[in-house]
Amino acid sequence: MIIGGGGWYLHGLLSGGVVTMADIMVTVNKVAKYLIPILLLLVVIIILLIVFRKRDPQFKFWLKWESGIILLVAIVLTLNIVLLEPLSSLINLNYARMGSVSEATLKQGDNVAQDISEEGTVLLKNTNNYLPLKSQKNINVFGWASTNPIYGGTGSGGSASANSVNIYQGLKSSGFKTNNSLNKFYTKYRTKRPTLSMMAQDWTLPEPARSQYSKKLIANSKAFSNTALVVIARPGGEGADLPKDVKAKGVTYKGNKGDFKKGDTYLQLTKSERDMLKMVNSNFKNVIVLVNSANPMELGWLNKYDHIKSALWMAGPGEKGFSALGQVLRGKVNPSGRTVDTYAYNIKNSPSFNNFGDFKYSNGKYSFVNYSENIYVGYKFYETYYKGNEKGYEQAVQYPFGYGMSYTTFTQKMSNLKQSMDGSIKFTVTVKNTGKTAGKDVVQAYYTAPYNNNDTEKAATNLLSFKKTKKLQPGASQTLNFKLKRSDMSSYSEKNGGAYVLDQGDYQIQIKENSHKVLDSKDYNVAQTVVYNKNNKRSSDKKVATNKFADASGDVNYLSRKDNFANYKQATAAPKTEKLTNKQKSNLVALSTAKDNGTNEKMPVTGKKGSLELADLRGKSYNDKNWDKLLDQLSIKDMNRLITYGGYQTVSIGSIKKAHTYDFDGPSGFTSFIIPIKATTFPVATMIAATWNTKLANSRGKVMGKQGNELGVSGWYGPAMNIHRNALAGRNFEYYSEDSTLSGDMAANEILGAKHYGVYAYMKHFAMNDQETNRLNKLLTWSSEQAIREIYLKPFEIAVKDGKASAAMSSFNYIGDKWSGANDVLLQKVLRGEWGFHGMVETDYFGGYGYMSGNNAIKNGNDLMLSTTGESGSAIVNTKKSGTVKAMRNASHNILYTVVNSSAYKNYQKGDSLKLPWQKTLIKYDIIVAIVLVALQCLVVVLYRRKFNR
Repeated sequence: MIIGGGGWYLHGLLSGGVVTMADIMVTVNKVAKYLIPILLLLVVIIILLIVFRKRDPQFKFWLKWESGIILLVAIVLTLNIVLLEPLSSLINLNYARMGSVSEATLKQGDNVAQDISEEGTVLLKNTNNYLPLKSQKNINVFGWASTNPIYGGTGSGGSASANSVNIYQGLKSSGFKTNNSLNKFYTKYRTKRPTLSMMAQDWTLPEPARSQYSKKLIANSKAFSNTALVVIARPGGEGADLPKDVKAKGVTYKGNKGDFKKGDTYLQLTKSERDMLKMVNSNFKNVIVLVNSANPMELGWLNKYDHIKSALWMAGPGEKGFSALGQVLRGKVNPSGRTVDTYAYNIKNSPSFNNFGDFKYSNGKYSFVNYSENIYVGYKFYETYYKGNEKGYEQAVQYPFGYGMSYTTFTQKMSNLKQSMDGSIKFTVTVKNTGKTAGKDVVQAYYTAPYNNNDTEKAATNLLSFKKTKKLQPGASQTLNFKLKRSDMSSYSEKNGGAYVLDQGDYQIQIKENSHKVLDSKDYNVAQTVVYNKNNKRSSDKKVATNKFADASGDVNYLSRKDNFANYKQATAAPKTEKLTNKQKSNLVALSTAKDNGTNEKMPVTGKKGSLELADLRGKSYNDKNWDKLLDQLSIKDMNRLITYGGYQTVSIGSIKKAHTYDFDGPSGFTSFIIPIKATTFPVATMIAATWNTKLANSRGKVMGKQGNELGVSGWYGPAMNIHRNALAGRNFEYYSEDSTLSGDMAANEILGAKHYGVYAYMKHFAMNDQETNRLNKLLTWSSEQAIREIYLKPFEIAVKDGKASAAMSSFNYIGDKWSGANDVLLQKVLRGEWGFHGMVETDYFGGYGYMSGNNAIKNGNDLMLSTTGESGSAIVNTKKSGTVKAMRNASHNILYTVVNSSAYKNYQKGDSLKLPWQKTLIKYDIIVAIVLVALQCLVVVLYRRKFNR
C-alpha cells in the first residue's frame, strides 16, 4: 500500500507541462531503488518470525514489536532520504512558497504593458485619414477571432488570457458600442480556440461559412452601423512551425471545406475569411481591419476590397493590451509603432522559404536546415535584390521593415557628420511635428557600404541605430543625438583567416522612414581599408574575431550578390536528398563519453574545510583569488548537484552556504509550468520591438526585475532574441524581429532593466533556434560564418556588450555538427573569449533526446542543466577523472558568480537558514515522528512489564 501510494504521489508530483513520461519513469525507477532495503528488511522480519515462532513468549514479544519499530524507523529514514535526495529538486518546485507581487507593482506592470500596446500598434493603412473615429459610437465587429483573439503564444513564452481584456472590452472602454448579436453569433459557433500546444496542434481557423450569416443578422448589423471592424488572427507557439502547406500530410485542419487548397500556407486567407470579407465589403461603407498575428501574413487583400479604409496590426498585446485598440481607434492614442519584419505579397518568394522546415539525412538519424540565403534575411534581401528595380520591389513588398503610419506628419532633418578622434561618428536629427495631432515619431538610421562584385557580401542597406521621440505637440520639434562607431559599418570577411573589415570607399549614413524610403542622407568616406585584426581589434571586443565556424558552413550553395544574384535559383532551391559525409559523422558529438582530455592533469582540490561563504564573494571580480579558495570547499557531490539540478532553480550547497534560488519562465512575463504565479502578462516580444522604443524596453525589464524580487525569483528565462528568419516560424511571437540590431538593442535594454533589480536574465536561445521543426531531432544548422556573426549572433553580442548579460540559455539545435549546448566555439571562444562574457550558460530543457550530455556540456562551456529529475544524461559521470572535475569546478564558478551577484544575495545575511519551507516542515514532522517512535518504544516496555512481570 505504501509503495502504491508513493507511486501515485510520484506521478502527481512529476506529471505536468514540462516533464515527460520518460522523466516520470526514470524517476520512479530511481526512487524504487531506495525501497529495496525496506523490502529486504520486511522479508528478513517475516523469516525471523517464522523461524522463531516456537520460541518462548518473551522472545517472540520483543521480536515482534522491535521488528515493527525497526521497520517503521527504516521507512521514515528512507522517506527522508528519498525526499532530500532524488526528489528534492522536484519538491523544491512543486512546494515552492513564493512571494506575491504587490498591487502597486502589478499596476506598474499593467501601465508599462499598456504603453507597449499603444506604441507597438502599427497603422498599416488609412485611406483619406479615415481614422481616428472621433465621434463614432456604434461599430460592428466581424470575424470569429474577435471573440478569441491572440493575446500571445504558447509554450514557455506563452501568456495567460483567463483575465485578459478582450477586444469588445477594449472598444467599450473607449466609448464604442458593439453589436451584441454578432458577438453571440460567433460565440455560439465556437467558444474556444483549437488546441495549439507543444504536444499537439490543431491548425483549424474557426470561421463561419458565408451561408451561416442570416439575412436578418446582416440587415440588423447594417441598421446598427455602417462601420465594421474585421479581425483576422493567426496563432503560433513553441514546438511547431506554422504549416507551409495546410493540406500536407500530418497537418490537422478541421475548418470549412475548401478553406485551403494544396500548397497554401497558413499565412494566407482561408476561403471562409475571403467570403466574410467580401460580404462585409458589400454591406458596409467603412471597413477597418485588425491583423492580430505575430507572424507577418500576406496582406495584399487589404487593397482588393474598396471599402477597407484602414488597417491596424497588433502582434499579441498580452493581458491588458486590447484596451489600446479602442484608444487608437478613438484617437486618444496616435499610433507610432513600426513593423519589425518585411511584409511580402508572397512569402513563398522569400529566399529562405524552400530551406525552412523538415529535412532529414538519408544515411543517419539527423535532421538539417541550410541557411542558404546567407546574410540576405528580410529587408536585407529585398532592398538588395531589387536595388534599382523600383517596379519589381513594389510588386514584391507591401510593407517594408520599419513601416508605420501616423495621424500626423513629421519632418526629419539630419545634421552634418562629425568624426571624433576615437573613430566615432556624431550627428543629430531634428524631428518636427508638421501636422495637427500630437504624436511620436521614430528616427531610423541606416548605412550603405561600397560593394564590389565578387567581394564580401553586403546588403544594400543596414539598420545602424534608431531612436524614438517624446510626444510632440503640433509645431513642436525635438533634436536627437546619435553617436556611432564606424566599426559598426564593417562587414565580416571570411578571407585570410577572417576579420571584420571596413572597406575603402564611399558610405552613406541615411535617415529613413523605413528600410526603403530615404528622408535624408550624408556621405562618409573611408580613405583606406580598415581591418580589425589582432593589432587593431574593435573597441568592444575582448579578443579579435577570427574564423571559428568553418565547420558550420557545410556543403551549401550560399546566395551571393555577385553578378546581380546570378546563383539565386540554385541557392534558394529546396535541398535534394542529402547524406552526411564521413567527416561530419565523425565530428558529431556522441551522447555519452568516457573521454577525458585532462587525465594527466593534477586532480583539483575538493571538499577542503574552509570558512569562506558564497556571500563573501558578492561584488568581487570574477578572477578574485578567493574564488579558488571557495571552490576548494566544494565536494564532487556538491558540484554535481549544483550543475545537474538546474531546472527552474539553482540548489543550495551547505559547504559554502549557498542559498537556493528560483529561475522562471518567460519572455512575456513570469510564468511556471509547475506552480501558479500572478504577475503581469506583457505583450509579446514582437510587439515590444514594434514600439522601436528602447526606454520602454528598459522599463519593461525593470518591472520584470521588481516583480521577480517580490516573487522571490532571481533568474528570468528571457528575453528571447532569435531571428525571424522565416515568416512561418512558430516561435516568432517570442522573438523580436528579422533584424539583428533592433533585436539586440531591445534585448540589451530589457536585460539592463531586470539587472537593475538584481534579476539575471537568460538571453536565449543561444543560438540559431530559428525554427521549431525538428528542434529535438538532432537538427544540424548550416550557415556561412558571415551570416552567423552578422545576423544570428549579433543580438546576443549586443546583449552581452551593452546589456551586461550574465546568463544565457543555449539551444536545442546543432550549429554545423556541434550541439549548441556543448559547442566550445560558441560558448568559450566567442561568448567568453571574444565578447568577454562572465556568467553562466544553461541548456534548454534537458530531455536527453539522444544527444544531450552533461559531461559534454560542461567540458565545452555550458554550466547548468535545465533538469528537474537529474536523468537523461544530465548528471555528471567519470568524476574520478581530473578533466571532468576541472570542468565541474569551472561550471560551478560560473553559476556561483552569477547567483551571488543577483537579488538572491541582496539582503542575505550570514547565518541565514539555507532550508526551504518544505524542508523545515519535514524537520517538524520528523521530530513528531521521533517522539511517537520513542513513545511507542516506551509503550512496548510498559506492555512487556504488565504481561511478563506480574
